[in-house]
Amino acid sequence: MCATLNLAYPFRGRWMTQNSPANRVPSHGTALYGTSHAIDFVPVNDQGRTAPFTFAALLRTEPASNFPGFGRPILAPVAGTIVAILDSEPDHDAFRGLPSVRYAVTQRQRASEGWTSLSGNHVMIETDGGPVVVLCHLQQGSITVARGQRVKQADALGRCGNSGNSTEPHLHLQVIDRLDAQSAQAVPFTIDGGLPRNGQIISVE
Repeated sequence: MCATLNLAYPFRGRWMTQNSPANRVPSHGTALYGTSHAIDFVPVNDQGRTAPFTFAALLRTEPASNFPGFGRPILAPVAGTIVAILDSEPDHDAFRGLPSVRYAVTQRQRASEGWTSLSGNHVMIETDGGPVVVLCHLQQGSITVARGQRVKQADALGRCGNSGNSTEPHLHLQVIDRLDAQSAQAVPFTIDGGLPRNGQIISVE
């Protein structure tokens, strides 16, 4: 496994941490597609909440646009070269309550369909040292970079969406040892020298 890579936070504003490798490894319950050290960030409002949870949300799906972070800018957490993008996957409704149970039942099917079924719209940045940084579930049509383009830390990449294997708008961040996610191994990483724990709210100016 490659040495630990240090990243910057790939966003501004307030975000809540989920599925952090600071709590457990593999953080997402599997090493498939190099996800063992991946981390998720859910955008929240000034009160630290996502969309209000109503009785209706218990019974049916909700538009992704109801959530406070849908469309928030996503930034490059490291300098490097864009080696892959996908920008055409639709943003689907969000799933909470009973819809989230039904969605979970189909998880294995999505995994069997391959990497893009899980990642949705994404950007992959090859760092100068070799590892590839992956940012997933971006908003359809929002990606502003092109393959082969050099980016600096904090350059705009796209916007937070709800594409791929996602129950509500959020950002999935991971680092892998090669471009081919199907065969990749995870590379451990830190963010600003550490890692937030599950439930921790990050505020970045």
